[in-house]
Amino acid sequence: MAIQSIRLFGDPVLTTAAAPVVDFDKELRKLVKDLTDTMMDAPGAGLAAPQIGVGLRVFTYYVDEQLGHLINPDLDLSADIDEEGEEGCLSFPGLSFPTPRAIRAVAKGFDMYGEPVTLEGTDLMARCFQHETDHLDGILFIDRMDSKQRKLAMKAVREAEWSGLSVPAVKFSPHITGGRAL
Repeated sequence: MAIQSIRLFGDPVLTTAAAPVVDFDKELRKLVKDLTDTMMDAPGAGLAAPQIGVGLRVFTYYVDEQLGHLINPDLDLSADIDEEGEEGCLSFPGLSFPTPRAIRAVAKGFDMYGEPVTLEGTDLMARCFQHETDHLDGILFIDRMDSKQRKLAMKAVREAEWSGLSVPAVKFSPHITGGRAL
């Protein structure tokens, strides 16, 4: 297993847009495995590469017993918004908040071998696709909240025991970005 440290809110890599993947090679397959191992160990419903300090457009998911990954995702969203959905994030451990998301999403991208993939999801799967793609765009789920809910969320973040912990230093990364966002 190659479990990596998950970056916490406040780390700049989480608010930096990730670069598209251009090389579908052994290094990318190792990144997908690292993401999957880390997500399953956490445990989480999804994990994006920036959350382990890699600024590439890759995420993994595990929702309703479905395990997978998507590279360079592009989303088509339904117009229907679920205002009541609770959402959490591994970069905000122990916290969850109502976050508006589309009820249905179609995600198009590639698998780790460069083959085209189209995934469809509703409810939790759609929420996961949106949440993880937001990470790749440098958007956090708290950015999707209205101002009142965001204010409450930020108060909870400041009170969290992990708040203010130092950002981990990456001494070496086998990935093309060297552990830094591009």
